[in-house]
Amino acid sequence: MADQPKHEAPQGMEPYDLGKGDDLGALSTEQQEKLNKFKIQTRMENEKYLREHPEVECILAGFLGDALTKRPEDIREFAAEYFTSTDLPGKVQKQLEDRQALLKQNRILQKI
Repeated sequence: MADQPKHEAPQGMEPYDLGKGDDLGALSTEQQEKLNKFKIQTRMENEKYLREHPEVECILAGFLGDALTKRPEDIREFAAEYFTSTDLPGKVQKQLEDRQALLKQNRILQKI
């Protein structure tokens, strides 16, 4: 097995082994550093997007909750029906309102 990289991979991300000599499958130190920077930048952009669009969390949480509760036999068909439902925008709006109310309540409780 190749020696582990001397630098740390970004938190929660798997490092690639740095090869020795003619190991064409391994990354050079420079390539690994560029990859780590790219991973960090991508993660920051994803986090920013998700903070700006809380409806994504509501859609995913709603879908997962329904899927785990109903345990459909054909998950693909269930997902297709869920995401094409005409009721979905209303459900998401309700979840966003509930989320905002909960956040407001939490802020009030923190002040006490």
